[in-house]
Amino acid sequence: MSASCHDGAGDDAGHDHGPAHGPDAGRGTTHVHTRTHVTDPAQRARLGRRAQLLAGASVAYNAVEAVVALTAGVAAGSVALVGFGLDSVVEVSSGLIVLWQFRHALPESRERAAQRLMAVSFFALAAYVSVESARALLTGADPETSPVGIGLAAASLAVMPFLSWAQRRTGRALGSSAVVADSTQTLLCTYLSAVLLAGLLLHATFGWAWADPVAGLVIAAVAVREGRETWRGEGCCGGSS
Repeated sequence: MSASCHDGAGDDAGHDHGPAHGPDAGRGTTHVHTRTHVTDPAQRARLGRRAQLLAGASVAYNAVEAVVALTAGVAAGSVALVGFGLDSVVEVSSGLIVLWQFRHALPESRERAAQRLMAVSFFALAAYVSVESARALLTGADPETSPVGIGLAAASLAVMPFLSWAQRRTGRALGSSAVVADSTQTLLCTYLSAVLLAGLLLHATFGWAWADPVAGLVIAAVAVREGRETWRGEGCCGGSS
């Protein structure tokens, strides 16, 4: 993945200097300023290939993550792990949307459709996390401890911020709302990884089953906000055609 991230990076991606952190990181990921857009055709083609490589890496990682999380979640009876696995399925769809867009000779012609599809994936993620979090709170679900789940969440927490940062740099350089929105999907996956890890550790250590679903509801609210902005075309260039 690192090789693709340095293909023509230079100054084509604005002022990003590293992966986003903190509560405002998710909000900042979808705002692209026109001064960072690359106009040189050769450089845009290179960035388009990079966007496809990053989307492919995201699809591959999340496909493996989904299988591991769903298998471990069912075995442990963990709503959080199963939800995390299904979120990985949404992440796969997000990456596939970007791949679909950049398979076209003129990716910009598919920008608006890609934005709308990305927004729908945000809403689907928010709906699922909300329902499952509410269900976990109401039923007081008490899953078994899952060492596999803890390891998976820790790995994703280490990998996803850097993948999101690379996607965001590329999307800003291209002026692509869809690629930037995909980076936000990846960043939300980072938050979900942190929530999952905290929930599994708190449950394993103190028996607190409520911490994970409460944090999940917060993440769902962020996903709704990002989905609304992406649908309106506020995530990149104020609407793309």
